[in-house]
Amino acid sequence: MPKIRTLFKVLKNNGLKGVVVLFKNKFNPFQAKPIKKFELYKSYFKNKKGIEIGGPSKIFSLDIPIYPVIESLDGCNFSNQTIWEGNISKGNNYNYFNNKKGVQYICEASDLNEISSEKYDFLIASHCLEHCANTLKTVEEWVRVVKKGGVLLLVLPNRKYTFDHNRHITKFEHLVDDFMNIDERDLTHLEEILEKYDLNKDKADGSKEQFEKRSFDNYKNRCLHDHIFDFNLLKKIFFTQKIKVINTSSARPYHQIILGIKK
Repeated sequence: MPKIRTLFKVLKNNGLKGVVVLFKNKFNPFQAKPIKKFELYKSYFKNKKGIEIGGPSKIFSLDIPIYPVIESLDGCNFSNQTIWEGNISKGNNYNYFNNKKGVQYICEASDLNEISSEKYDFLIASHCLEHCANTLKTVEEWVRVVKKGGVLLLVLPNRKYTFDHNRHITKFEHLVDDFMNIDERDLTHLEEILEKYDLNKDKADGSKEQFEKRSFDNYKNRCLHDHIFDFNLLKKIFFTQKIKVINTSSARPYHQIILGIKK
């Protein structure tokens, strides 16, 4: 509850409209704010050089505000045109925070072929891994470009609060089978997605027919969630890649956050 002194000050300066906005911000369950252990996270990123897969992402300036404290950040996207970023191009134009810019790469998240091994102090990715068909190959590649002692910070959706709530957590054994057998053109999960996807929680996808049409063209748009994750599955993935889990956190409205260090 806002303090009485604060209420009178806002009322005096901004009127009733200002008071309404104050209460909305105070009680909005989706209001972004730094996670509780942000100081821990901050200690791994301050003055460090890194790369972001699939960004830029608002969460890294709001919920986990590392953008302001890092030294530099490059970015990687799978195409020069995505539904999230629009048109992008290779070069020194990855504008991730205010006037801060890094190098923009265009390549698959599972094949960072233009980037040398152990180049970066950290790698971050928000709501990206679930869009990758070959999870273990992708994470293996992400680990490759991070220095020993460097960190990976991944943010993924919690299915309970999204359009994936009817789907089951992917089995680790399934990811192992995928590792040697599929690439990003894979549509193994399409039947399950079309059956269990809750369009009522994602009105932007349009009608069922529009969603199906877009889904069959997933290699071009990468909108599908190939796999469903929870912390147990993420910890198994980190273990196989020799990443020590430092912290797991949750952030509203549906973020699962995992931080690990490369051994």
